[in-house]
Amino acid sequence: MLTPPAAAHALLFASGEPLEKKQLAALLGIKPAELAVVLKALANSLEGSGIMLLETDSTVELRTSPLASAFVKKLRESELTRDLGKASLETLAVIAYQTGTTRSEIDWVRGVNSSTSLRNLLLRGLIEGREDEHDKRRVRYALTTEALAHLGVARASELPRMAELGAKARAIIEEGTRSAVAADSAA
Repeated sequence: MLTPPAAAHALLFASGEPLEKKQLAALLGIKPAELAVVLKALANSLEGSGIMLLETDSTVELRTSPLASAFVKKLRESELTRDLGKASLETLAVIAYQTGTTRSEIDWVRGVNSSTSLRNLLLRGLIEGREDEHDKRRVRYALTTEALAHLGVARASELPRMAELGAKARAIIEEGTRSAVAADSAA
């Protein structure tokens, strides 16, 4: 059986993003007051490991230690020298032919989680994310000028079969939205 610090470590690693302290305490089955002791033990166990525990008043997350920055930099550089790969190219195509699309829309079109592909494209500067004007919790992705230059076009409208494929992409996304709304109303 895992100790509370080990279980907290596993939960923070699995989440990959900050967790609310209240949520972490609930997942561990401990009182919020006991969480401080658990987090202190976890932080101590991580010393010298290349991973550190970051805490704010309300959240906690795992991050790489500043001591590991040289190694992380090498990793990022090696990621940028590799070819994009099929998943990233599919994601780039959805964004190219449906400007201003969200991650959930990309995931729906592709049928898989696109987080890694989006991260890869963002790191390479091929796409940019902007806050959705209607829903501040969502990000809408678009091609950058770097992507257009890489594709050899001056604007997205010059992409092959832009009108036809853009219309199909919009129709697929609208169908998915209608299906999701219908499923929510049925539930």
